[in-house]
Amino acid sequence: MSKPPKPLVSVKDAQLHYRVGSAFSAMRGHSSVVKAVDGVTFEIQKGESVGLLGESGCGKTSMGRLLLKLEEATGGEIQFAGDALSGLKGPALKRYRAKAQLIFQNPFEAVNPRFTIRATLAEPLENAGIPAAEREGRIIEALELVRLPQPQQYLDRYPHQLSGGQLQRVVMARALILQPDFVVADEPVSMLDVSVRAGVLNVFRDVRDRLNLTAIYISHDLALVRYVCERTIVMYLGRIMEDGPTEDIVREPLHPYTKALVAAVPVPHPDQSHDPLPIGRGAPDPRNPPSGCVFRDRCPLAFDRCAKEAPALRPAGSRKVACHLF
Repeated sequence: MSKPPKPLVSVKDAQLHYRVGSAFSAMRGHSSVVKAVDGVTFEIQKGESVGLLGESGCGKTSMGRLLLKLEEATGGEIQFAGDALSGLKGPALKRYRAKAQLIFQNPFEAVNPRFTIRATLAEPLENAGIPAAEREGRIIEALELVRLPQPQQYLDRYPHQLSGGQLQRVVMARALILQPDFVVADEPVSMLDVSVRAGVLNVFRDVRDRLNLTAIYISHDLALVRYVCERTIVMYLGRIMEDGPTEDIVREPLHPYTKALVAAVPVPHPDQSHDPLPIGRGAPDPRNPPSGCVFRDRCPLAFDRCAKEAPALRPAGSRKVACHLF
């Protein structure tokens, strides 16, 4: 019997805690630590596209920063192709930077406004030691890859001379120009007009499939995650609530929080309205989350055990769920 393939990305009990507030707030009973990521464990196989889904403040962007080593983990371990990110320094870290890239949320803030498009795309090639004679060709190839027509006409333009959709394609091209193995896309279409979102998402899917990229897509929009990811990880207050195939999660969510996210998706029919969401008030103060299950104070199905014991992420059919009901 053959062994299963080793994951490209392995996360085990990852933690990212921020110290906030002051001594005065601590005296008033407020914790001075925010657990942005608190004991997260998952794996990603080569070529897999995974969505990180949840409300604002759930920890999904912090998890993305850990995966790219833009933050040092407070605890736990993250491995890429078998190597621990905590041990990467110097040349090894520079090589990892070329293999793992970020597609930013806001294209207008992701590029230097004083750089032409040529200079913007040449910078990562220069940092990676690509000879100057090869850079122009690589730049053209990257722009063609993201379907920017007649790319030569954009090379001497500045960011303010491009539309939002065009500039986001440039940002994607910059992330792909070093031919990475792993891409983290942080809400890459949230700043774009609705009319151009579909085109950018189609480019993302096409590039991912053509290059066999391993991708993390961070979003609060379940419909977008469903469109681009075959697997979804649902996070809440720094922890994983549910992890499994996207279609299974959309069609039959198990965790009460996931059910609320699915119920919140707009219905494209004027005569069909939603029932009230089956959860309580807004998310609690992340400095003082509830004891036991962090979702219990909003959960309509919470019982005594939920206040005493944090549920572990356990297998439940095709997925994993962190809930005492399973």
